Amino acid sequence: MDLELQGKRALVTGASRGLGAAIARMLASEGCSVVLTSRDLQGLESVKADINAAYPSVEVEVIARDIRDDGVNEQIAAAAGAIDILINNAGDVPHGSLLEIDEPQWRHAWDLKIFGYINLSRTIYGLMIARGQGVIINIIGNTAEKPRGHQIAVATGNAALAAFTRALGTESVSYGIRVVGVNPGATETDRQTTRWRERAQAQLGDPERWKELTTHYPFGRLARPEEIASVVTFLASPRAGYVSGAVLSVDGGGV
Repeated sequence: MDLELQGKRALVTGASRGLGAAIARMLASEGCSVVLTSRDLQGLESVKADINAAYPSVEVEVIARDIRDDGVNEQIAAAAGAIDILINNAGDVPHGSLLEIDEPQWRHAWDLKIFGYINLSRTIYGLMIARGQGVIINIIGNTAEKPRGHQIAVATGNAALAAFTRALGTESVSYGIRVVGVNPGATETDRQTTRWRERAQAQLGDPERWKELTTHYPFGRLARPEEIASVVTFLASPRAGYVSGAVLSVDGGGV
């Protein structure tokens, strides 16, 4: 199926690794030019090199910025140019219970993911309105629908982003813009596998046995980044042209 993304231009945040990098690669595989941003310039350059090698005709640019910084959204928007697709993906919210995560930790994490999504969306959304078209996709997380006490900061922030997505996505269609959310379940990213390797070392005495600890997930494994990226790429495409104000869970039906 041709997703009709040839010639489109996407801005992907948190693109130096993990889901952001996988989404950027998948968009590029469909002929979409990509602008990659995160704080990690070295990581961005590595992803750019991978995409250039696999899809030499696709334009790839990198913008190393911290979304928490004042005025950075306008800087990113100016550097990125005319964007058809915004993928909000940057985030690093700590796990822990209410008594384990103090206020500075909550605020620091939310400045990146929750307010990062909202503020960059506000900037890009205004530019999309002026052009009369665009797609914003928020990578949220399945704790938005299935909250857990030991992930209270994650779940609370994700629930807020799910509501933000649904609310904006009902308004945006008046301007020819779609807003969609994706709730991935546990996914085999570098960050996740590091955690599982630490647990395997502690519980089994061997970090290489970490997959033995994930068999309780659907299909007996974590989701693969490419599986999430494929869904995101479809939702970003004109093939999903009547989808807005929706949040799709991609978690294997798991808890």
